[in-house]
Amino acid sequence: MSLIRVILSIIFPPLAVIDKGCGSVLIVFILTLCGWIPGVIGALIILNKN
Repeated sequence: MSLIRVILSIIFPPLAVIDKGCGSVLIVFILTLCGWIPGVIGALIILNKN
């Protein structure tokens, strides 16, 4: 997980997981619509898996 990805996941979470697949982007986008913090947490969890 690079520093650029972490900063990008804080600013706009769906853009940070764009290369992880359509499902990940959709999940993070829905979480971001529910609230900014759940989107950030979801993006960081997906980025931390690798």
